[in-house]
Amino acid sequence: MAEIQYYGTGRRKTAVARVYLRPGTGKIVVNRRDFDNFFPNRVLKMVIRQPLLLTETQDKFDILVNVDGGGSTGQAGAIRHGISRALLEYNGEFRPQLKAGGFLTRDARKVERKKPGQPKARKRFQFSKR
Repeated sequence: MAEIQYYGTGRRKTAVARVYLRPGTGKIVVNRRDFDNFFPNRVLKMVIRQPLLLTETQDKFDILVNVDGGGSTGQAGAIRHGISRALLEYNGEFRPQLKAGGFLTRDARKVERKKPGQPKARKRFQFSKR
């Protein structure tokens, strides 16, 4: 018998997360590493758990995540987005809660490109009148 699983793809900045929810006890594995070792920052762990706490499903699923690209903040945001989408696949009635929490919206903000003749995207070189 095939094991039941729910899938969601999450994106944030340049990070992409593939999230699989499987019935279980609430264990989270990211890139074959334990969740607590992968994200030592408390705030990022909280961000990732938000959709589970909102829908009260933190102990119902084991979560397997493959995440690639970006930094730790982008990866955490991508995982949160992926978990939210996978929860929708599990139960469509979660949609109003997740939407109100803002977890289904793909955060489209990315790093602005550097412009020629400037040190950064918007910063200018120091102006000297004389």
